[in-house]
Amino acid sequence: MDAKLRHGRASLTISFFVQGACFALLVTRIPALQDRYRLSDAYLPVFLAAVPVLAGVGSVLTEHLVRRVRPGTVLRWIQPVVCLALLAAGAGTELWQLATALGVFGLAVGGLDASMNMLGVSLQRAYGRSIMLGFHAAYSLGGILGASLAWGGAHWKLSLAVLYGPVVAVLVPVVLVASRWYVDQARPGVIAPAPPPVSHTGGGRRTAAAGAGLSMKLLLPLCLVMTCAYIGDSTVANWSAKYLQDVLGSSEQLATVPYNVYMVTTLLGRSVGDRGVRRFGAVTVVRAGTVTAATGFVAVALAPGAWWGMVGFTLLGFGLSVIVPQTFAAAGRLFPDASDAAVARLNIFNYVGFLVGSPLVGGLGDVWGYRGAMLVPMALVLVTLVYARSFGAEPTRYGGEHERPCTADVGRGSNGL
Repeated sequence: MDAKLRHGRASLTISFFVQGACFALLVTRIPALQDRYRLSDAYLPVFLAAVPVLAGVGSVLTEHLVRRVRPGTVLRWIQPVVCLALLAAGAGTELWQLATALGVFGLAVGGLDASMNMLGVSLQRAYGRSIMLGFHAAYSLGGILGASLAWGGAHWKLSLAVLYGPVVAVLVPVVLVASRWYVDQARPGVIAPAPPPVSHTGGGRRTAAAGAGLSMKLLLPLCLVMTCAYIGDSTVANWSAKYLQDVLGSSEQLATVPYNVYMVTTLLGRSVGDRGVRRFGAVTVVRAGTVTAATGFVAVALAPGAWWGMVGFTLLGFGLSVIVPQTFAAAGRLFPDASDAAVARLNIFNYVGFLVGSPLVGGLGDVWGYRGAMLVPMALVLVTLVYARSFGAEPTRYGGEHERPCTADVGRGSNGL
């Protein structure tokens, strides 16, 4: 493996890490933002919903932008904008300032998520083996660090500006320096691999769209999987503490633990997931993750007490950790000549799941009770099993005797720029 690819992988890992830290610093300090701007409970959901909506818009805009500008260039300049928007959200005093900062944050995050995953997909193709889970593991690690810094800020009663200022002052130079080594262009003299053929196995259909434009009909199964995975993820993020305290009778302190456990197990699952893909193939790993996540939801729904509930949330972290990175990777394999556009469109359904998950579980919890409500994201996550074959075809299975040589074109989208 040449040094250029290794440096590109390291620099992109840094970007995923920084993005995880920034996002965690925002979402874990929402109560402090509400207090700082005297934002009422009635308006808070509107402000919070605007972020993923605008992120979806940002992802769409990025799809069009990368037809003219390389994804690495987009990422290089948009990640500092995310960091600065975070600082602006913590430094303002008027409601319009918060609205502006969150609006910029949302648009920039959409472009950032899309461009990062575009580069990840192209690098994985160049490596010829699974590395996407490692990038998302860095995101999880950054999230743990960001949540820890937020906890420290709350513990020491630091203002948001004092908390965010030094962090942004460190992260912006780091990402700008790291961006020098992004790899997102074809290397001279490198021969692209032959496109994998169309294959039919049983009732499933796997189509490699090499040489063709992006087909939403073929991408839709992955979009559905992405939505369901993020419904599961947002359920843990938004309802785990309330569930443990109100349904399972835990203390307020113990109720804060499940999400931290979930983040740690997500990190662990992603850290070893690439090895699993190389050894067993993406389809097997995604199926195993899906069954593990569904088992976690069942354990949570049936838990007789708080500690059994914690076991369920632990299983959820391990199970859900592999699905999202492999969904992006599958889109890249399905559309090798239009991977940038496929990733950008698929990324929109990340935010759809985030928007749907919290109100869905909350509404069902009020009607059925929260134990019954937990079975709905379980059922949705199991949809992944129906579309598991979308995650790989035999010619692109990584690992062992299935590993391809590193002769891939490094990451251009439908226009081949």
